[in-house]
Amino acid sequence: MTQNDASDSIRRQQAELRRNLPFDDDRDFAAAARGFIGTLDDPAIRNDAGEVVWDASTYDFLTGESPDTVNPSLWRQSRLVAKHGLFEVVPGLYQIRGLDLSVMSFVEGDTGVVAIDPLISKETAAAALALYRRHRGDRPITAVIHTHSHIDHFGGVQGIVSQEQVDAGVEIIVPEGMVEHAVAENVYAGTAMGRRAGYMYGAALARGPKGAVGAGLGQTTSTGEATLLAPTLEITTTGQTHTVDGLDIEFQMAPGTEAPSEMHFYFPRYKALCMAENATHTLHNLLTLRGAVVRDPHVWSQYLTEAIERFGPEAEVVFTSHHWPTWGNREIVEFLGLQRDLYGYLHDQTLRMINQGLQGAEIAERIELPPVLENSWHARGYYGSVSHNVKAIYQRYMGWFDGNPARLWPHPPKEQADRYVEALGGIDRVVELAGAAFDSGDYRWAATLLDHGVFADPSNAAVTSLYADTLEQLGYGAENGTWRNFFLSGATELREGNFGTPTVTTAPAIRAQLTPEQLFDALAITVDGPRAWDLDLAIDVTLTDLARSFHLTLRNGVLVYVERSPAEDTALHLKLTKARLIALAGGDVDSDGVETRGDIGVLRQILGVLSPGDPAFEIVLP
Repeated sequence: MTQNDASDSIRRQQAELRRNLPFDDDRDFAAAARGFIGTLDDPAIRNDAGEVVWDASTYDFLTGESPDTVNPSLWRQSRLVAKHGLFEVVPGLYQIRGLDLSVMSFVEGDTGVVAIDPLISKETAAAALALYRRHRGDRPITAVIHTHSHIDHFGGVQGIVSQEQVDAGVEIIVPEGMVEHAVAENVYAGTAMGRRAGYMYGAALARGPKGAVGAGLGQTTSTGEATLLAPTLEITTTGQTHTVDGLDIEFQMAPGTEAPSEMHFYFPRYKALCMAENATHTLHNLLTLRGAVVRDPHVWSQYLTEAIERFGPEAEVVFTSHHWPTWGNREIVEFLGLQRDLYGYLHDQTLRMINQGLQGAEIAERIELPPVLENSWHARGYYGSVSHNVKAIYQRYMGWFDGNPARLWPHPPKEQADRYVEALGGIDRVVELAGAAFDSGDYRWAATLLDHGVFADPSNAAVTSLYADTLEQLGYGAENGTWRNFFLSGATELREGNFGTPTVTTAPAIRAQLTPEQLFDALAITVDGPRAWDLDLAIDVTLTDLARSFHLTLRNGVLVYVERSPAEDTALHLKLTKARLIALAGGDVDSDGVETRGDIGVLRQILGVLSPGDPAFEIVLP
């Protein structure tokens, strides 16, 4: 793939950032290197088939001064995040960093070790555990704690413990509702989120100064097998305590922050506070670019205040599910306070300007952070950005409509593009105007024009080529890692074609944790309504392993379920296990394990109107 150099405009921007940001403050480099013990002999982690699912060495190019094709602030962050290996936080508390998007921590108890957040894939988690044991001995895992409901904090669990070990006494400790939210997020809108996540994490990008350099929070996602185990203990209340292997743990609930189900906790033995993903070395997302429910910055800041009040007087180290720790009581209180002020400021100032009549896009351009936040490296927008977080706050309170009636009922993108192109004087004129904008360094306007151009005429080589060049320059200039990945991924697809969804989050081990209700909800989402308008069908389903029965109806294109005993007059009654039902919903109607009574044609009619998501839908093309 042809890649361009940074334009003069981007080079000038990078030079200005080098002059104005506090690059002489290198304390983070010392912190990120502190306690390093060792790393993998071979940084390429493989699955059972020999396929590489993670290779830390692909980021070895991140050394020295930043090239002009990477925002110097993002280059600095990527150099820090790319450090990989086993680190001692304090004696008895260790972290594996740089072997997946997230960080796995090990807290040693009297006889074994508590593992916190076992990465995305069982392969990376297993490699992390092996590295820890190589240096700390073959300590048994006594418990696993999942800080919250995102896949990079539970997906690797079966790489470090098995269901048999859980049955034998290993604890799985989670915040209330964690499994429900984890499954729902990865299944309900999982196809669309997965496709967009490929852009967000630069899954198809070559790693290098003109490609993927990292996502700010971590480098990227591993591509191994995601797993999930049912919890043995749900934490429900702030102040709740629990002892594992002699380790006392005090919990603080923090729902509705970075995840809908999340918690912080404190280990008095080590004076160590785990802040999950709510106080990392970046401004985090209030609305992730892959898509999610908008998070609440107001309660986020309140929970940080509560953490300072509960644990600030005693804690001597703060560690999280990403990045490197913060040591020292004074430093911890300052760090958590600035993180608190960051989310509180964005929330309060956005609402202030909303009430003055500004729209989200206008607020995003006008808002300025206080100088102390602007010059704090951990408050900069490597993963979340001020721009898209402000728009998320607007969306949370005001919705998608900005109040201007002209924008209440616009044409959809393709039809709008056709009209814009015609009004501008045709596709050649669009290319001419976009070229002038590109040459002047106004890449945002060039992208807007070319977005209309490519939706009006996606086969026009001049449009797609200039559009790819434009997105490339926007990527080179982006401080935010996920913005860079989105821009460069769009350029890649324009030049090379659709790369689909490289990482599938609806893994079998995750689907296996669906409750019957969640499974039926997931099926209802896939019903092709118009094809099902004229159907009036009913099925009774008995799940033999759960001793539960459900009555399903499909009418008016809506699949409805209620839990009740089977009825004699229902056209079809199925008896099967939940696992067999999951396979049946996936289209396996012929395997054994299903006992039927009645008209099997009813089932085939229902399955015939299901329309699963498309993991390769277009993003930059119509």
